[in-house]
Amino acid sequence: MTPRDTGADSPVAGPVGVRAEGDVDEQELAYIRAKVRAVLDRPGLPPAMGEVRISRASAHHAGQPWTAGGEIRVGRDVVVVHAREASAHELADRLQDRLRAQVERMAHREDSARKAADPPPWRGGPADAQQG
Repeated sequence: MTPRDTGADSPVAGPVGVRAEGDVDEQELAYIRAKVRAVLDRPGLPPAMGEVRISRASAHHAGQPWTAGGEIRVGRDVVVVHAREASAHELADRLQDRLRAQVERMAHREDSARKAADPPPWRGGPADAQQG
C-alpha cells in the first residue's frame, strides 16, 4: 500500500489515512480526502490519527453501493463514523457531516469541562452570596 492509497502523505490532517476498497477512482478518493481534511484542519484540535475505509459494492442492484467506516483518534478521544450512500459525493458529504458533528461535540465537551463553576465559599470561592 502506497501513501497515495492511504492519504498518509497529507500534512494537514496528520496521519489520517483514507483507504479505498473496490472500484473507486482517484477523483472520488481525492474528494473524500478533502472532506475529511476539512473537518480535521480546525485550529485548536489535538493531533488526529486513524483511518477511514471507503468501499464501493460491485453489485449493480445495490441501492447504496458506497460505504464508509472510520475510526479516528483525536487527542484522547476516539471518533467512530459510518455512512452509506448512493454516490461518492453524497458519501463524502454525509461522512463530513457526521465527523464534524462528533468533533464539535468532543470539542464542546472539553471546553465546558474547563469552565467549572466557582468553588463554594467554604473552599475559598467568592463569599458575596453569604454576606447579603
